[in-house]
Amino acid sequence: MARIAQIERKTSETQIRLALNLDGKGVLSGENPIPFFAHMLGHVAKYSLFDIELFLRGDIEIDCHHSVEDTAIVLGQALSKALGNKAGIFRYGSFTLPMDEVLTTVTVDLSGRPYFVYRGEPLKPMGKFGIYDSELTLEFLHKLSIHAAMNLHVQVHYGENRHHIHESIFKALGFALRQAVALDARRSGEIPSTKGTLS
Repeated sequence: MARIAQIERKTSETQIRLALNLDGKGVLSGENPIPFFAHMLGHVAKYSLFDIELFLRGDIEIDCHHSVEDTAIVLGQALSKALGNKAGIFRYGSFTLPMDEVLTTVTVDLSGRPYFVYRGEPLKPMGKFGIYDSELTLEFLHKLSIHAAMNLHVQVHYGENRHHIHESIFKALGFALRQAVALDARRSGEIPSTKGTLS
């Protein structure tokens, strides 16, 4: 069965259409008016092997907050929908990624329970990447954890370069999600929980 989902969100602040294929080739497509954000989402797609088609319109003349937050909401909802009852998946994923002087670990549990923890080098206030405020990375991760109903723990062990820190987080997130959604041949459709449900 194809593990795909399409979600649309329209508010007075944003209009978003997102299609997600968990068993894709790692392609990000569509339209995103926030260059740095598009760059980061490209890393998530590339290393998760998700295909993500995103068409984003937002009130970026104010700032990018609503657009980034609402994209996280929609992506989280799409991930949850595409996974269905989560039968047969590994559920957990963790990846430690080096990027020059930066070392970052991202760990996820697709538990059905949202929880977000960030530890390490401060991500705010750190200024801008183009029109993208750097604190929006934490906003994105927090909202993604809520709407995907997953535990998401991010640890930046050390690092100095702002771009490297943010990029390492999104890359490691992609790898961790790839592991967590992967189908376990030995599980054969079983729900990966002693409770019999992940919701």
